[in-house]
Amino acid sequence: MTSFARAERLALAETLLAAGADAPTLCDGWVTRDLAAHLVLREHRPDAAAGILLKPVAGHTKKVQDRLAAGDYGQLVGKVRRPALWVRPAFAEEAVNITEFLIHHEDVRRAVPGWTPRTLDAAYEQAVAKRLKGAAKLSARRFPAAITVRPADAEPFAVGTGGETLTVQGKPSELLLFFTGRQAHADVTVTGPDATAERLRTARLGL
Repeated sequence: MTSFARAERLALAETLLAAGADAPTLCDGWVTRDLAAHLVLREHRPDAAAGILLKPVAGHTKKVQDRLAAGDYGQLVGKVRRPALWVRPAFAEEAVNITEFLIHHEDVRRAVPGWTPRTLDAAYEQAVAKRLKGAAKLSARRFPAAITVRPADAEPFAVGTGGETLTVQGKPSELLLFFTGRQAHADVTVTGPDATAERLRTARLGL
């Protein structure tokens, strides 16, 4: 089984090392050491990972993440590079990390001027397309428009609550970035009424 997530993990680790510990990212308030700490915590600290989603324990999660971020950066990235035991099987890695690593890799790449989109393998794009619909539906579940999402080489689908009609099209990987709050850094085309399209481009999707 091809593991796109495993290859993306290694590429992300190389990008993190090349960027250095204090480079900007697209994640608000995080530099690269914070992003690396988040990835390590998510896989290797199940006691603290719950706070990523659950606000009542978010304080504990932040304390653990801050401690990880304050350590040796090279060792921290080394932990990003090595998958935890529970995601070492290829099927587990794909299920858990295929979108996580793609998104966060681009969080580092696209936070600096002069970035250009990567050309991903067609099979990789198709694997991302299979996960795009769920992510986009959740992200835009409260947005007041009827949005048609048209991924390249995949079936279109609808999201949003209804109303004025918008169309968002692009490669699955770019649409994934768009619908996970990285609209300003995603290479997609939005068509429809100008004001509604602009509201979508600047919305805090998923909240």
